Amino acid sequence: MAMNSNASQPNHHSFILTGIPGMPDKNAWMAFPLGFLYTLTLVGNGTILGVIKVDESLHEPMYYFLSILAVTDVSLSMSTLPSMLSIFWFNVSEIPFDACITQMFFIHGFGVVESGVLVSMAFDRFVAIRDPLRYASILTHGIIGKIGIAVLTRAVCVVFPVPFLIKRLPFCHSNVLSHSYCLHQDAMRLACASTRINSLYGLIIVIFTLGLDALIILFSYVLILKTVLGIASRDERLKALNTCLSHICAVLLFYVPLIGVTMIHRFGKHLSPVVHTLMANIYLLLPPVLNPIVYSVKTKQIWRRITYMFQRRMNRA
Repeated sequence: MAMNSNASQPNHHSFILTGIPGMPDKNAWMAFPLGFLYTLTLVGNGTILGVIKVDESLHEPMYYFLSILAVTDVSLSMSTLPSMLSIFWFNVSEIPFDACITQMFFIHGFGVVESGVLVSMAFDRFVAIRDPLRYASILTHGIIGKIGIAVLTRAVCVVFPVPFLIKRLPFCHSNVLSHSYCLHQDAMRLACASTRINSLYGLIIVIFTLGLDALIILFSYVLILKTVLGIASRDERLKALNTCLSHICAVLLFYVPLIGVTMIHRFGKHLSPVVHTLMANIYLLLPPVLNPIVYSVKTKQIWRRITYMFQRRMNRA
């Protein structure tokens, strides 16, 4: 009876996004830093893609996976860009219900894709260190393409039910979200009906995609470390481990903020809304900005190519 009563109440046709909680007059101060971060994301990842495309010596499995990661990072950033711009640049906080659900699908979808790409890159490092002579023959263009399709298909299949699970809920109380973009867990808490199915499905996604991916990556590095310790030469051991540093940084940049956001959502309800907003923004904005910087600095081939391109432009000027 309660469900029917709630469903009969008027349902919201839009959500209200939140900029800086409790300080809406300060939103304009965030416009330029956010614009700078989005610009840095596009320039950084675009540079990585351009360098890999131009330099034939980088046409190797490791760099193909890095290209996929760069495309995923840009896509994830572009998923949050429309609502971020509308709030901080144009002071428009309202988002239509269907647009919110669409954004939700892409944000969660590309998050799962990024996790899958990081698993693929861990497998790439394992093959490169465990069997370097057969590295190129194992990870052929066809295999890399199939891995990419599998990662994307998994993300679509996993996230596909989320919009329908949200759409079935009535929203007859507050329609104010706590972030500058739409997340499943954020919209779910505003429903005036049972969200048990949504919560259960969200938990299943976290455990069997992101959680399982993290365990696979950890297991991959246990095998990598075992292989490296079997190498006689100390210099060769360090050289092998050095090829993994960039990927390890990318994994930490993705999973540490993700764990932080999850813990705050579950156990930090007493914390200031500003803390929730800050952690959520760090989770979505930091990896796309820092990943190309990490790979540029830590990967000598990419750094040399970027330096060479920069010097050529300076000489032409």
